[in-house]
Amino acid sequence: MTTPHKSTPERLRFYCLLYVAFLTISAARSQMTESASEPQEKPIVIRVSRLNKPQDIPFSLFGSFLEPIGHSTYGGLWANVVENPSFEEGLWSAENLETLWNSRAELRAASSFGLPAPWEPLYPAQGSRYAPMRGDAANSAQSLLLMSLPDKEVGVLQRVYLPVHRELGYSGSLWLKHIKGNQSVKLSLRRHAHPGEVLAASIVQAPSYAWSKYAFHLELNRGQLAPLEPSDLVISLEGDARVLVDNVVLNPDDAVDGMDPEVLTLARELHSPVVRFGGNFTSAYNWRDGVGPPDTRVSKLNLAWGIPEYNTFGTDEFLRFCEFIQAKPQIALNLGTGSPRESASWVDYVNTRWADHRGGLTWELGNELWGAYQVGYPAATLAAAATLANSEAVRKVDPTARLIATGGDGGLFQDWNARQLTNPVDSFDYLSSHFIVNEDVLLPQASNDFRTMAMIAVPWGLSERIHEMKQQAIDAHRPKMQFAFTEWLMIANRSHSVPNYDNMGGALFAAGFLNTMMRNSDAVSIANMTGILEFGGIWKKREQVYASPAYWVLRAYARAKPTTLLKVESTSPTFNISKGVTQLPEIIAAPYLDVVAALSENGSSLLLLCVNRHVTRPESATIDFSSIGAESGPTQVTTIAGDGVLAENDEYSPNRVTAVTRSERLEARGSYTFPSASVTVIEIELKK
Repeated sequence: MTTPHKSTPERLRFYCLLYVAFLTISAARSQMTESASEPQEKPIVIRVSRLNKPQDIPFSLFGSFLEPIGHSTYGGLWANVVENPSFEEGLWSAENLETLWNSRAELRAASSFGLPAPWEPLYPAQGSRYAPMRGDAANSAQSLLLMSLPDKEVGVLQRVYLPVHRELGYSGSLWLKHIKGNQSVKLSLRRHAHPGEVLAASIVQAPSYAWSKYAFHLELNRGQLAPLEPSDLVISLEGDARVLVDNVVLNPDDAVDGMDPEVLTLARELHSPVVRFGGNFTSAYNWRDGVGPPDTRVSKLNLAWGIPEYNTFGTDEFLRFCEFIQAKPQIALNLGTGSPRESASWVDYVNTRWADHRGGLTWELGNELWGAYQVGYPAATLAAAATLANSEAVRKVDPTARLIATGGDGGLFQDWNARQLTNPVDSFDYLSSHFIVNEDVLLPQASNDFRTMAMIAVPWGLSERIHEMKQQAIDAHRPKMQFAFTEWLMIANRSHSVPNYDNMGGALFAAGFLNTMMRNSDAVSIANMTGILEFGGIWKKREQVYASPAYWVLRAYARAKPTTLLKVESTSPTFNISKGVTQLPEIIAAPYLDVVAALSENGSSLLLLCVNRHVTRPESATIDFSSIGAESGPTQVTTIAGDGVLAENDEYSPNRVTAVTRSERLEARGSYTFPSASVTVIEIELKK
């Protein structure tokens, strides 16, 4: 390395800084140690045998999680492309509204005309021809008055994205109240930012002086809009006319009960046995807001996330979603602003509408009640009493309900769980925990390489924490207590240079977590990945639907349906982490090649669920499964891998990382090479 000529003081300062950097890098490296040198000197040996005591793997470990956050429901699962359809104010927190305005200056300008986000004037130069009308509305609290001009078109628009790659027809509706003048209202799709270029249009006649609902249809021609290209949905008048407008809906014609068909397909193919409906929004959610005729449901602020909650996706829609994807509902009850009576009535409502109406579903008694960010969280000393009161109310309407009490997270579970465990034995069946891991580590000035390995190793270290939770329950005379990880996720908030839920690092975390759940299936019965939409699951951006790498992992594991745990002995090299992520900073002997073996549901296949945590080195292994009475058999291998640990899918490249399945034949003492930073599911057909 050469350096430019420097004066003596500058040179001294330069070399001092260089030396400090060297010491910092050396210190970071010293926090991660390996048990084997590189390159790999000999193949790993994996021996599979039966456990002395059979251990079942509950299928409910492969559940998922849906919460109204980001665009998981509205703008995701829900097919209506219109935001703020009823022109309400106060649907975004000030912080989120400011973010929206900063990203789109035209919306800030539109607010000066009294237009609620994200609506805009069709022709801003026409000035103020719009007025929000509070107290006179077909839906919620507010409508919008449009006031046209003689010989001119006046209107409002909203930028929308349409799934033109699969559908060209769009069915809509809106509520209108005629005030004066021309009775014609024009609905159109136009080239974004080119109001004179109309792509499709429909005219409705709205003569009624009372609020009335009108339907319309818009049909595009193929090629008019490119995939990912925005268009403008316009509502306009001509001549000297005035009309009140409210509750605008526009769905693609292939929507299924208001839901996106591509999202439904991916969700169904996830094979999720249960879907949890919950999260932070639970603590301020009144389920009655989301039932009844959709046009009467009131838009509100989602207090947890500062985003709109239109309530058009409510309990009935969630149950319909579960039916479509063949999953059972698992709902979190409101122990924040709610009451035991409200909890019981929700349970009763669902039981009258689900399956055979016999109840017996799994219900969660609150969400993260220990967090001061939860709306109406109970004091720690009152949490057990709140749990018991809601449990008793639910048991009265459904004695067969399976109840999950809110447990503590991470290293802070002891005191919280101790209080919950003072409740009567029959007051709940499971104790929850959430496992959300971020990139924060205790090592100062840690490198991205260190953060990467620390995050990927965390699921391995979780077993010790589970054992501690189980022992606490035993000490409290609850030896049969089971645990439920009702949220789990890895998230990097500040960087795109380390593992995250949306890249291949998130897939390694997901597979490692599921392997830990299966190993501990004698103590853990339920796990719900965050989430079935967004985070580790399905995404929709600009109407392009795609899946994250972690989705493919959960899908491959759930499809294989491991049912009976087997014993695995491995010579995989390992590594240690010190001063790692704050939740579990010290991790000992995390294997690079992490393998769980199991029998499939009917015992006809041997399943090997494998994670190669080494981000640069393929790992070769000799796999010996002869002791379970099998020599060889047809083999199906599913591999999830990308171009490195940071590989991710997006709306431009939705299939950069997917699951690739091929047929092979693996001998009972054969070998296999696992790609670096990969997840592999091997299914070996056993001879009868």
